Amino acid sequence: MATRSAKPGEIERKWWIIDAKDVVLGRLATRVAMVLRGKHKAAYTPHVDTGDFVVVVNADKIRLTGNKLNDKTYNWYSGYVGGIKEANARQMLERRPEEVIHLAVKRMMNDTPLHRKLMTKLKVYAGPDHPHQIQNPQKLNLDAKKQHAAA
Repeated sequence: MATRSAKPGEIERKWWIIDAKDVVLGRLATRVAMVLRGKHKAAYTPHVDTGDFVVVVNADKIRLTGNKLNDKTYNWYSGYVGGIKEANARQMLERRPEEVIHLAVKRMMNDTPLHRKLMTKLKVYAGPDHPHQIQNPQKLNLDAKKQHAAA
């Protein structure tokens, strides 16, 4: 029996929408990373982009467990001397809630050229509105147990 490898031209892409309201950040990020990578498909091939597009709405209503809202810090560098900036998760959710989800998903993946390309298929919006209605995204169920029961 031969091993079948997916070719980039024969991959069927879907659009998925996830409502992040009251969803734990880490659980959301692992599921989104899996769908972006294409691991939910039978034709998954590690070196080929087999993943789907993911739209995340209500990013400002994400949930963090424990004391992560105050204890988790985000650091970035402005490029100038003494330009290290820092903010905790509460401040980041107030200023840029999309960035919190984007960074969580990005850090779930390896830092390779393929994964940088996969991150372009992630669309995150703070509110319930998004401009991807024309792609007719399907709702993605985050609860794996319910999803396997339905299949």
